[in-house]
Amino acid sequence: MDAIVTYFSTIPSSHRSLILVGGITFFWLIENAFPLFNFTYKKWHHAGINIFMTFTTILVNFCLAFILLKAADWTIANNFGILQWLPEMSLWLYALVGLLLLDLIGAYLVHLVEHKTKFLWRFHLIHHTDTWIDITTANRHHPGESVIRFAFTAIGVLIIGSPMWLVFLYQTLSVVATQFNHANISLPKKVDTFLSYFIVSPDMHKVHHHYVLPYTDSNYGNIFSIWDRLFGTFMTLPKSDIIYGIDTHLNPEEHNELKNLLKIPFKKAALKENQ
Repeated sequence: MDAIVTYFSTIPSSHRSLILVGGITFFWLIENAFPLFNFTYKKWHHAGINIFMTFTTILVNFCLAFILLKAADWTIANNFGILQWLPEMSLWLYALVGLLLLDLIGAYLVHLVEHKTKFLWRFHLIHHTDTWIDITTANRHHPGESVIRFAFTAIGVLIIGSPMWLVFLYQTLSVVATQFNHANISLPKKVDTFLSYFIVSPDMHKVHHHYVLPYTDSNYGNIFSIWDRLFGTFMTLPKSDIIYGIDTHLNPEEHNELKNLLKIPFKKAALKENQ
């Protein structure tokens, strides 16, 4: 564990980029060889839109990274936050508790709030408009949503009292997890079900991308599945019944044109019908 702490305390940006690109490449190859759904679409056009948004997400996080660093350093220097107030524990347990809490605030909570708040939903909606969920969908986030998610992560770091090495570890695992559960792959049912008791499995997250309520408002987790099970937002749906997209934006001109996607948050039509 000491080696992990040392590595993530000084992880180079090049290594983080390699993990992102390596994950996309790895799952891209697998989903092309063993796809869950055989989509009929312009794959490179679809990928181009999503990869553009991936780069904007990277840019937002890069430009604001100093805030996380300052927040993490402040909590340690001032002995502030949940991790600082807990009894002494092993480093492995410390890391697990920290990861669970960061996932709760930085993934589950912000995701839930985005679905329940009209203004925030306008930005998150872009992620749900994708009707061809694959590895490139993982980081299909409007730049505005990237800022929103960053803000929740920063707040989480302050509340939890997380050191920076743990933040970097969390972000790395979060990238891999979101790639895994968005990839157009299919695991054996028993394997997927077993994994879903601990982490967000592909089948579990695909339910979240079903185009109508109540499934859209379920399975908010990213790394750990415990929060959906604990808070009653866990749902299942047979893979054969899943239809990707969102019922308010099924027109290809709305969900498959980059210029329009960037404008959606500023249109009244972005509001959910049930809100």
